[in-house]
Amino acid sequence: MNRPPPAAIRPPRRLLVRGANWLGDAVMTTPALFRLREKFPDAHLAILTPEKLGDLWLHHPAVNETVSFASGENIFAVAKKLRAGKFDLALVLPNSPRSALEVFLAGIPQRFGYARPWRNFFLTQTVAPRAEAVQMWKRTAAEIQRLIAQPPTAQRQPPTANPLAHQIHEYLHLAAALGANPEPLAPQLAVTPEEIAAAQKKFGLDPITGPIFGLNPGAEYGPAKRWPVEKFTAAAKEIQQRTNCTWLLFGGKNDQPLTARIESALRTPHSALHNLAGQTSLRELMALLKLCRVLLANDTGPMHVAAALGTPVVVPFGSTSPALTGPGLPGDPRQRLLTSATPCAPCFLRECPVDFRCLNGLGVDRVVEAVLECSGAL
Repeated sequence: MNRPPPAAIRPPRRLLVRGANWLGDAVMTTPALFRLREKFPDAHLAILTPEKLGDLWLHHPAVNETVSFASGENIFAVAKKLRAGKFDLALVLPNSPRSALEVFLAGIPQRFGYARPWRNFFLTQTVAPRAEAVQMWKRTAAEIQRLIAQPPTAQRQPPTANPLAHQIHEYLHLAAALGANPEPLAPQLAVTPEEIAAAQKKFGLDPITGPIFGLNPGAEYGPAKRWPVEKFTAAAKEIQQRTNCTWLLFGGKNDQPLTARIESALRTPHSALHNLAGQTSLRELMALLKLCRVLLANDTGPMHVAAALGTPVVVPFGSTSPALTGPGLPGDPRQRLLTSATPCAPCFLRECPVDFRCLNGLGVDRVVEAVLECSGAL
């Protein structure tokens, strides 16, 4: 892996990291945060984060302070907050012009981030892209039609098979520009036993006999990332019959119709399940995911959270690539990241322009066996 040469920097006394804007991306930044803490053990490390993700960083061993901003809060208000922090160095993890402009307007003297159009002027040190980086370009419908029309002998392994293509290396590469160790670590989050006990009590999960399994059937990005609800339901039924597990159904408020369908199909006088979609705070979600023996989920934020808390995950991948954004440390044998042999995947589209073969090709039996393996039930 190409490591950027450390720039001539003044070791920071107060270091600001401009964090990622989405839950899964934020979790994937945690290895870089640990490497920064390792490099600057005495620095005060603050993270600038969207308000919706602020609680993610509670009790995190690499973070001293959270500076949050609300959705729609203007850039000058954010810069004012940062000026009050008197930071002497900022590392900008997102690639957007706004994220670089925030730290520029705050007057932070040292400002590092990737070189990108419309923002380089706002940074004092730009970092060149990694040679191993893979762009997640959306395929066109015409390209997909051409790929699926090819005979199997003409189909090639996608470039995303490179083990250094994963997104965690993007953030580690930036940390290495400050002299930090770029070697990968597993993403890690923290939740306390008290939080777990409080969540159990609030949602009536204490006591429970038998294992607790999690199910997250939604995906905010779009339907191309969602394994069909009928398959989730069939897999959950069989797993429950074979393990006598209690299912916890997770999701946001927009997922409530989806989880209600699954709950209705699974509910019997003898079944054990709790539909928690739209009912948990972020910290409660973390506590309950930690409680689960395994999580069956689509490629979505809670998948990353569960893996970072040490809970094994089983994930059917369709339009996205586990090699780029899979949960946990790439290659971790505890995770089961399932794909089908589909030449047009990953396409990175929100909706499938053909026949959804990438996720329809993943059968219920394969997913069931993966969940049972991860849970230790086999």
